[in-house]
Amino acid sequence: MKRHAPATERNRDAIAAILRLELPDSGTVLEIASGSGEHALYFAGLFAQLRWVPSDPDPEAVTSIAAYRDEAESTNLAAPLHFATTDSDWPVESADAIFCANMIHISPWKSTTAMFHHAQSMLSKIAPLILYGPFIEANIETAASNIAFDQSLRMRNPDWGIRHLGELDELADASGFRRAARHEMPANNLAIVYRRI
Repeated sequence: MKRHAPATERNRDAIAAILRLELPDSGTVLEIASGSGEHALYFAGLFAQLRWVPSDPDPEAVTSIAAYRDEAESTNLAAPLHFATTDSDWPVESADAIFCANMIHISPWKSTTAMFHHAQSMLSKIAPLILYGPFIEANIETAASNIAFDQSLRMRNPDWGIRHLGELDELADASGFRRAARHEMPANNLAIVYRRI
């Protein structure tokens, strides 16, 4: 059964503009936490030279992704993979880029640390790990809407919450990555690009 996430239609063109700048010309993109699958379907259609591999830990999300894929009959959109970042073994050995939207703040921090750990062995040098979502930054005023969103997330689950970009940079450094770009996005979001060193 297909799911619909209204935010995907609002943010997909802004994200696509960043992906055009940051993705390689060819190869495989692994999308982490693909959710409904609407992003995967849209981006696979835009980047026909790339093999887009969606994934999600939620079986219902995987079903939704598969339904969109089957309906579109896309040639470069792979069948969705079912795994969590914290799984010890991922069902994909390598990729030329990793894209992850709106996962870091609605999952425990260990999910993010595991993603960087696996990305270190999966990605070749200079390959990008592209993250999209809200972040808190030092010396930059946090939007009131993000403060309220962070509070609501932590009320739902104490392990969730908008992450501090400085802490993410530290994790990246410890995992063999360096921040290569920071792109301001609509609705007080950012696209952060780390590259394997």
